[in-house]
Amino acid sequence: MINKPSLLLLAALALAATAGAHAATPAEQLAGYSAAAQASADAARGRALFTTRGVKEWSCASCHGATPTGSGQHAATGKTIRPLAPAANAERFADVAKTEKWFRRNCNDVLGRECTPGEKADVLAWLMTLK
Repeated sequence: MINKPSLLLLAALALAATAGAHAATPAEQLAGYSAAAQASADAARGRALFTTRGVKEWSCASCHGATPTGSGQHAATGKTIRPLAPAANAERFADVAKTEKWFRRNCNDVLGRECTPGEKADVLAWLMTLK
């Protein structure tokens, strides 16, 4: 059974994706996550989550940098990671399926669990403030 926040997220993301196969703007995805969380996004909470070390002693900033407007480097593999902030990399948060894939993978790596829609909204809200 799908709970109400998950159903709202799915509906909002499906609506955002109607322009293309999975295309959506960062603002549309933020709206979807906020709707699913039934709360407004908070950029300050997003920044705090991004820089807080999780269960593996990593934070999002460990790989993406404290201010993710430049390239980062994967903490374990050393692979270069293109900028995460949408203003610095137009490909970020432009595809719903990719956004979900990377949130799922990275939240599990950092927090040991999936992020909630509210946490995703908060992080995305903060990233959208970066120029």
